Amino acid sequence: MAHIISKITAVLVLAALVLAGCGELPRPFQDNPGATAERLAQPPPARLAVPVPGDALLPDAASAAYADAVAKALQSREVPAVAGPVHPGDWRLVLSADLRGQSVVPHFAIDDPAGKRKGTADGAAVSAAAWQAGSPATLTQSAAAASPAITALLASIEARRRQSDPTSLLNRPPRVLVKTVTGAPGTGNAELTSEMRRKLPPFGELLEDKPANADYTVAGVVRQTPAAGGQVQIEIQWIITDAKGHDLGHVVQLNQVPRGTLDGLWGDVAVVVAQEAAGAVHEVIVKNNGIASPGTAPTAARGATPAAAPAAAPAVIPAKP
Repeated sequence: MAHIISKITAVLVLAALVLAGCGELPRPFQDNPGATAERLAQPPPARLAVPVPGDALLPDAASAAYADAVAKALQSREVPAVAGPVHPGDWRLVLSADLRGQSVVPHFAIDDPAGKRKGTADGAAVSAAAWQAGSPATLTQSAAAASPAITALLASIEARRRQSDPTSLLNRPPRVLVKTVTGAPGTGNAELTSEMRRKLPPFGELLEDKPANADYTVAGVVRQTPAAGGQVQIEIQWIITDAKGHDLGHVVQLNQVPRGTLDGLWGDVAVVVAQEAAGAVHEVIVKNNGIASPGTAPTAARGATPAAAPAAAPAVIPAKP
């Protein structure tokens, strides 16, 4: 079996997969293992309503244009903002402004669906003359400049909500369902499944056997295709999804081995594959939690290479934005 492992590790290659517009393929344990861009910690609602302000020191038409500009600026930052009246269940962004000498300072307040104020922020001061003229360029520029502060306020509100919620993933380990691996020759499906279930808990994840109770699901899929020189290419993908079925990323391992090598028992090969993949799966989960890793990863998955481990880490394919 050691001979088999040495053959596998000697020919291990990273999958040459390039995502359009994403540049160089991310590597686990480096800058960004689980996503192509940082995602806003969204507020709880499906919508953030931005009604036309009544006290923003603007003419009626300009007030409507300002609400629309603010909503569009927030949409560009992945906030589910909609200009218009507040509907039941909506959160609300209240726009206003104060005159301070020769300048106007925009104000922003966020109310929850019950009308309770959750936070406030100020925008950059604007010339009073330019503001009251209400030109589209001025309003659009002011809205764009304010969007980072509003986004940060939303993230802060969500963080406080999660910290106070005992069921939040900030306050407990994630529950992970590892599905039975499919597509592997020989004993691969059973052994890879068993080993992944063994390797994830040391990283801090709790195994869950009921899909309805799982925060995340890991599904392993194995594909084999003929390769030159009597070889077979084995591609193993570990697909991570959240509780709503959203694709969070894929951990990919690509190997070329002599034909028939893995048609029987996988043994230590499954141990090595799962050890390498588990660390990357954990990083994807942590990245999507938006929090620091709660546990210390085993040394082998953090860069040290045991005698039988592959020479290169698995690639992580981020989910499409």
